Amino acid sequence: MNTIILCVDDDPNILSIYRDELTEEGYKVILAKDGKEALAVFAKEKPNLVILDIRMPQMDGIETLNSLLGKNRQIPVILNTAYPQYKENFMTWGADAYVTKSADLTELKRTIREILASKT
Repeated sequence: MNTIILCVDDDPNILSIYRDELTEEGYKVILAKDGKEALAVFAKEKPNLVILDIRMPQMDGIETLNSLLGKNRQIPVILNTAYPQYKENFMTWGADAYVTKSADLTELKRTIREILASKT
């Protein structure tokens, strides 16, 4: 399986957990610490799915989401944030899924599998 997942979060500990757990699931994981870096990595690596935090410095997740969709309307994006109130913000509706951040990645992994299965 050569599925590439781009994980974007400003917390290095969270990125480390994503990398470890998603690599264990068989995905190739690439990391970015903010929206600007995510857009550069996105252009170079062509990921199959993006996991995106919302609250980040320089370029937040909503701005990043809109830029990513501007480059590729087909790219599945999962917003993964500790702030559930963003789910009501129409600016986040372009995302394929909205998962509230948790130390337990079970829901996130399930969502990844469901989205990837629906895209094939």
